[in-house]
Amino acid sequence: MSTNEKLNRREFFKKSLGAGAAFLGASMLGGTRFAWADDTAIAFPDLVAVRNGLPELMFEKAIAAMGGMERYVKKGQTVVVKPNIGWARGPETGANTNPALVKRIVEYCYKAGAEKVYVFDNTCNDWRKCYDLSQIEKYAKEAGATVAPGHDERYYQEVEIEGAKVLKKTKVHELILESDVFINVPILKDHGGAGITVAMKNLMGVVWDRGFYHGRGLQECISDFCLYRKPDLNIVDAYLVTMDNGPQRARPEDLSLKKSLLISEDIVAVDAAAAKIFGVEPEKIDHIKLAYEKKIGNIDLSELNIKRISL
Repeated sequence: MSTNEKLNRREFFKKSLGAGAAFLGASMLGGTRFAWADDTAIAFPDLVAVRNGLPELMFEKAIAAMGGMERYVKKGQTVVVKPNIGWARGPETGANTNPALVKRIVEYCYKAGAEKVYVFDNTCNDWRKCYDLSQIEKYAKEAGATVAPGHDERYYQEVEIEGAKVLKKTKVHELILESDVFINVPILKDHGGAGITVAMKNLMGVVWDRGFYHGRGLQECISDFCLYRKPDLNIVDAYLVTMDNGPQRARPEDLSLKKSLLISEDIVAVDAAAAKIFGVEPEKIDHIKLAYEKKIGNIDLSELNIKRISL
């Protein structure tokens, strides 16, 4: 390839990616330029947003657009899939991650060559009831996952968090420390203390002492933890969204059927996009803004290459 050909090719890539970012816009992810389309990008997108399908089907489209699960899970690796299983409530309540979505993610991990896939959470209610009533244990086991406990301090090891403002050390579940791949699968919902709970907030389920967060500054601690360990992939369940009385007291009238799913390696970007779906500007959610200021990820969706898919 000649020098001129290389320069022309490079310029083509720049223009193509710029056009993809410029297409970002209104209805769910903000701005006046947003539209849902099956357009394709030259490079793998920074974020994929899917709507109008069942959670597991939207995931299939999203992970394909990201280049397949094989980009993240290699043969023989150990994977942790971390849903929100915090509450002893059924899937119809919007309190926990959709179990069918969890099952499909586990299946895809094994198809990509994973040797072992673990599913766990440090639950808020009794862990046995949470695992059962959420149906996540049942569905995860059907896919071949090992559903691990997270209710005992002996499963956690202390780590230091470099650069943290408040959460300078904490105890983290051993599976997060020992596994090769970490996949974060939160559900989007209202939260009285944090504003909304999505990907960053879901990581409170991998630490032992959540009380420290609430006592010393919830928003700062949520963002601080991401300085230690960011998931390799974040998959947001925004199918049935709790719009009020979250995270676990929602009545039927508090739920909204958004039929959406987001996927990104960037935990700040995926939370920012989820905030848009929820109907709030990302800058209004303190832990998202703080994480951006700490350079953990990008809050500015207009700068991202976003792939949008409508089923």
